[in-house]
Amino acid sequence: MTPRRPRRRAAAAALLAAAFTVLPATTAPAYADTIRARQWGLDALHTSRAWQTTRGEGITVAVLDTGVDATHPDLAGSVLPGTDLVGFGAGRGDRAWARHGTAMAGIIAGHGHGPGGQDGVLGVAPKVRILPVRVILEGTDKARDKARKTRGTALAEGIRWATDHGADVINLSLGDDSESAHPDAGEDAAVQYALAKGVSVVASAGNGGEKGDHISFPAAYPGVIAVTAVDRWGTRASFSTSRWYATVSAPGVDIVIADPDRRYYEGWGTSAAAAFVSGAVALVRAAHPDLTPAQIKRLLIDTARSRPQGGRSDEKGYGTVDPAAAIEEGARLKGTDLKTVAAGHTARYFGPGPRPAPEETHPIGLLAPLAGGVGVLFLAAAVALWRGGHPR
Repeated sequence: MTPRRPRRRAAAAALLAAAFTVLPATTAPAYADTIRARQWGLDALHTSRAWQTTRGEGITVAVLDTGVDATHPDLAGSVLPGTDLVGFGAGRGDRAWARHGTAMAGIIAGHGHGPGGQDGVLGVAPKVRILPVRVILEGTDKARDKARKTRGTALAEGIRWATDHGADVINLSLGDDSESAHPDAGEDAAVQYALAKGVSVVASAGNGGEKGDHISFPAAYPGVIAVTAVDRWGTRASFSTSRWYATVSAPGVDIVIADPDRRYYEGWGTSAAAAFVSGAVALVRAAHPDLTPAQIKRLLIDTARSRPQGGRSDEKGYGTVDPAAAIEEGARLKGTDLKTVAAGHTARYFGPGPRPAPEETHPIGLLAPLAGGVGVLFLAAAVALWRGGHPR
């Protein structure tokens, strides 16, 4: 993308605080039990089984989002120095800073806090490191319109930056599923760059299930693990976009999330579902570090639970992700070292080589007169539950 070809990105809200629920006062132990008892997604993904093998040690997950609060008690010590590719907008201490990104990081890598880590949010892969890359502003940030007009390449830049700075998995809990959404050559190339370097890319399928099921990017780019949302009964969430690119589903309704304000919220959206799958990919990668992104994606597909009738559907992909099953099945695969796969072979091709292929093109679509932002964040809403170590 160049400045001469402005992006079309929808202006939608990021992490809306739609309502507030004040819970009755309880003792501190009851508080801890309440937080963990509400984290039904961990049970749905059979994380306790997966943790018998690994909790994600040695794996880095890049969270391309609105920033991550590295001082949050549930993430302290797990967040690496990142980068800000927006360069302006709200800062630490402002209400419109790093809310969505912190929530996603908590789902992926939260380790709790307090004695024995019993308080707060526990993530799918609590031993992974988070690499924060700020590529978008919160919906309530007063500078968001400016960012949409001037930082249209931030997502593509962020994918490449994360790839070059040690990411093993890239979480994209964002996207554009507006009526004007279209593929962008720069973003597509960045995704392919990451995949070629051995980095798995996970993205939200979109929250357009009740608004026309428009195609969402980056979820629709080739090689991406696109994630739809289900509730605690495994039923597709009504807001979750149904499209051909759906790979797997994951919890996305009534998800407990951490916030920089030290409150805990209950939110819903395919953002959360994508974060769950990024955590699952991190577990698989930690157990089998030599597997390629394509092999990991295939493992998730082959081992998914609650498979739809016929084996796949646009609503749920191949079923609900199951990292424990993927880890077990992955032991039977032989990994590929992308850096040495051709070592010892000096010829250009095995055999006569391929026939020249016609040049591939992507449909670009009509361009809007105004540049758009990086994308929409797909955590649809949140309800305040708790503050700090005690209920509000």
